[in-house]
Amino acid sequence: MGEATRKQPDSALNAEPGPEFGPWLAQASVLIVDDEPGMRNFLVRTLGPRCKYIEEAADTEEASSKLDARHFDVVILDNIMPGKNGVDWLAEQRAIGFFANAILMTAYADLDTAIQALRAGAVDFVLKPFRSNQILNAVSRCLDRSRLQRENYVLRYELGATSDHVLLRDKLIGHSSAIGRVREKIARVAPLPTTVLLTGQSGTGKEVAARSLHALSDRAEKPFVPINCAAIPPDMIESELFGHLKGAFTGASAAREGLFLHAQGGTLFMDEIGELPLNLQSKLLRVIEDRRVRPLGSERELPVDLRLIFATNIDLEAEVGRGRFRADLYYRLNVMQIHLPPLKERGEDVQELATLFMAKLSQQLGMPPVPIDASARAAFARYDWPGNVRELRNLIERSLILGEIPDEFRAHRADPVPAAESLQEIERRHIMGVLQEVGGNRNEAARRLGVSRKTIDRKCAMWNV
Repeated sequence: MGEATRKQPDSALNAEPGPEFGPWLAQASVLIVDDEPGMRNFLVRTLGPRCKYIEEAADTEEASSKLDARHFDVVILDNIMPGKNGVDWLAEQRAIGFFANAILMTAYADLDTAIQALRAGAVDFVLKPFRSNQILNAVSRCLDRSRLQRENYVLRYELGATSDHVLLRDKLIGHSSAIGRVREKIARVAPLPTTVLLTGQSGTGKEVAARSLHALSDRAEKPFVPINCAAIPPDMIESELFGHLKGAFTGASAAREGLFLHAQGGTLFMDEIGELPLNLQSKLLRVIEDRRVRPLGSERELPVDLRLIFATNIDLEAEVGRGRFRADLYYRLNVMQIHLPPLKERGEDVQELATLFMAKLSQQLGMPPVPIDASARAAFARYDWPGNVRELRNLIERSLILGEIPDEFRAHRADPVPAAESLQEIERRHIMGVLQEVGGNRNEAARRLGVSRKTIDRKCAMWNV
């Protein structure tokens, strides 16, 4: 027989919701494990209208199979049940890979049971009989605790793993046609579950694009977890990605969720995917296909529900040819590719970004803005920006510290036109520069140059372009 419980009074079943239970309850998935149909019915009636997903299990064996099938944010568990009590079952689940929050229900409020529950990994303890508001508050506390732990871990990881700044990371800046095409692709693919591969040189804004995809998706309220594959030591990357159990390796003093589980329900962004070691590429392929991860030392594969975005600044297809990247993984990643253009191809975006960086960084550093005069703007326009947006940002910060745009930048970048260059060569260089700026759009180039489209076509034919 199950644990003796009092029948819930009608006042408990019909209790008013009471205070707000936080914004996370409506997004939660909950598993109820109790052999008493009356208690399961009470909990379903209490939690069902307020949670996203509810499932029931009449015993621990059924509960185990449900945990294998899908992810739950919270498990509400009775202690005394036929076959195996809740505390023992919870301890077993923690040992084989179970990271969700667990609330233990019991009719016996003795200290020994409470200590056992905490040691087994329960995060809350509810004494029967209880009212609906009590269990709602307990679930809400669990969700807040889990959210704060994950946010803290992800923020600490970002601070330790990224060398990039946080300015503009949530917004693509600029009005050039090149960045406009990127925005259009992002808007089309963001609402879909499609895997996206972002390509482009270092510093072109691939993480900014990834965050835009997340913000425009139906997962915007869930976590966005960025991973820089090149920043994690090879001997730690599997544990960082998939998590581990206590004792899985030397130094694993406690179980820990990996970044895949921290992104549960949201978006996982894997930057520098070309740097992922070959031995992990096959494991990543399986995760992409099965949407399940196995923490180090675990016997259980944990289901994950997330959107995957990848980024690289190298040619993955060429890496496949060299045997440094798995072909099957490349084809699995390359479902929808979005290329981020280099800054030198974005025309007036350079000036807009420079002005914005100057305003934001001057506030951050507490220094007066440095005027960007005509000479500096000409240097900005002529420079190739091999470090892209990141290099521009660093130049602005250096200028704020010095109190002026560095002279060496002005002198070195704003090179005059060579005296020996002919008028025809100047014309060709200018037209080709405008065409590059507008992404090859000849109509737009003609409009900017004040000539006809036929003139542009004739010149391009003459130059075999």
